[in-house]
Amino acid sequence: MSEEFSVGRPRDARRDAAIHEAALALLPEVGYDQLSIEAIAARAGVAKTTVYRRYRDKAAVVAAAAEQRQTSAPPEAVSGGLRENLLAVVRWLAREIAEQEIGVLGALFAGMRSDPRLADEMRRILHRDQAAMADRVRRTASAPGAAELFAEVAPGVIVHRIVFAGEPCDDRFLRHLVDDILLPLLKGVRR
Repeated sequence: MSEEFSVGRPRDARRDAAIHEAALALLPEVGYDQLSIEAIAARAGVAKTTVYRRYRDKAAVVAAAAEQRQTSAPPEAVSGGLRENLLAVVRWLAREIAEQEIGVLGALFAGMRSDPRLADEMRRILHRDQAAMADRVRRTASAPGAAELFAEVAPGVIVHRIVFAGEPCDDRFLRHLVDDILLPLLKGVRR
């Protein structure tokens, strides 16, 4: 007799998507602190128990929804050298950040300050993404620690530019970021 069997119905991916969409739609409307599992379930058109079967709390729902929004991975390292790899990664990063709704980002930032569970979940996602970016840069950066410094500095500059300054990250700005900020900074990292 096989021990491999499933109990109950298979999980419906459409419900997962509806829950994620509902959480992300409600975040900028009500803010993280006022967001509730009940409201997410109502907006998604599912029972509250459906949400709780999938997620242990509001922080887990919101983090899963934010994680599902990421559309792609950083580009693979190319043989063109450090500058070309930095440009490829900052272009990808700027697109990813620009595609996020600013109201959602603001609600996430505020929620991270008030809910340690959400902060932990979002930092887990951030560390994963930073590691992926650092890996792409590490392949062409010669100084130890340069890739990690890049993964910390570049997103901060791009988020500031898009979210706080309200300016676009066009190719001119991204070349400036790489040529005038990142390359000198990374070349200054001790070997």
